[in-house]
Amino acid sequence: MSENLESNKKGSFTPVIIVMLLTLVVAGLWDKVPSIKNTIHSVLDPSAGVLLNWNLNIGMTVLVLIVTLITTLVQKYATDQKKLKELKKEQKDIQEEMKKFRDDPTKAMELNKRSMPLMMEQMKLGMRGVVYTGIPFILLFRWFTDYFVAAGSPKIFGIGWIWFYLIGAIVFGSILRKITDTV
Repeated sequence: MSENLESNKKGSFTPVIIVMLLTLVVAGLWDKVPSIKNTIHSVLDPSAGVLLNWNLNIGMTVLVLIVTLITTLVQKYATDQKKLKELKKEQKDIQEEMKKFRDDPTKAMELNKRSMPLMMEQMKLGMRGVVYTGIPFILLFRWFTDYFVAAGSPKIFGIGWIWFYLIGAIVFGSILRKITDTV
């Protein structure tokens, strides 16, 4: 059982590509298939909507924190953290070596060639969480769009909801990754 879990964490671009394509389809059908939109609204209006209606600034902050916590935990447990940490360390070592050989284009190119496969593998492993969060994430964003358009596009702490979400996700994500030791 443990071996199956570990092999599933290895990562592949195929499931990520499939989920991304499905996500685009679902996002494109939001207004065309009312059952998608209505189902999501029936779940999020009485939960997230109530929180935003209570206090827009605090509510959105709480929602960003919850979503970021979920995505951080999915990233931690759906990926091979040990392998990602090894790749990150190896990448850092190559970058340090590249600094030493800035004036030697041949050596720098050789190091760059060693670095590229590591970056691809790191990206492949790191994207594993998208398989689990892609569609829910897009549905949430479509709901946010509907909510904020209907509310007259109010500002959250003086900025639009998308900017607030992005900045909040970066800040909370950094903190949560450090707390949970997630790459």
